Amino acid sequence: MRLRWTTLAGALLTALLALFLILPVGLSIGAGLSVNYARGLSAGLTLAWLVQVWNLYADTVLRSILVALATLGLTLLIGVPGAYALVRRGGRFARIAEEIVTLPVAIPGLALALALIIAYGGFGAFRRSSLFIVAGHVLFTLPFMLRAVMAVLDSIDWRTLDEGAASLGASAFRRFVDVILPNARPGILAGSLTVLTLSIGEFNLTWMMHTPLTKTLPVGLADAYASMRLEIASAYTLVFLVMVVPLLVGLQVAADLIEKRPRG
Repeated sequence: MRLRWTTLAGALLTALLALFLILPVGLSIGAGLSVNYARGLSAGLTLAWLVQVWNLYADTVLRSILVALATLGLTLLIGVPGAYALVRRGGRFARIAEEIVTLPVAIPGLALALALIIAYGGFGAFRRSSLFIVAGHVLFTLPFMLRAVMAVLDSIDWRTLDEGAASLGASAFRRFVDVILPNARPGILAGSLTVLTLSIGEFNLTWMMHTPLTKTLPVGLADAYASMRLEIASAYTLVFLVMVVPLLVGLQVAADLIEKRPRG
């Protein structure tokens, strides 16, 4: 009986916590779809606010997607080979290098952005372009790609696979492409989804680095809440959720794939 009551109390507490977290999101979605939030659902539902958001902020949404994709491309080019190199090298040097790469995650976004502005703000064209934001996002998200791939490589006997391919005459490049990459695929997928989610939702770093012509979705969302009607800002939040939630679901699926992956 005690176990039954304990289980029931745990389930009830979990439900209350979930409701506490989900309720604000539900109210925000409702505000974005209501004709007049002050009058409630009795005023009816509409998609007009979503249309207005798209007319006002479509450029920030598209820019966020492009920035996230560019960030993903660079983290893949740097993070995947880098993870393989660190796992292959091992030892103290690899641990020090990993800690250095992870350092930007521990630094507040505003401080990291300020450091980038001080270092590269003098390059006018670069400073005013979206590439400047991409550079900041790469610094912030690279550790997540690196660690996701390293975790998968550490869970398999990659060295035996690599040595087997080498014994058959495969070059280092072919072994990396044909042996390492296929086996690291779950980590690459998980890292990619993490990078996309973090890049699309990053605010502190982006707010400090953006210009009026390089606003991204989170910066536009903050502007909407500061200067627009509540319904428009809430509809903008709905657009953000539509972009991010599928990525979060994909991240969970990727995590399940890694968990179920047989260990070598």
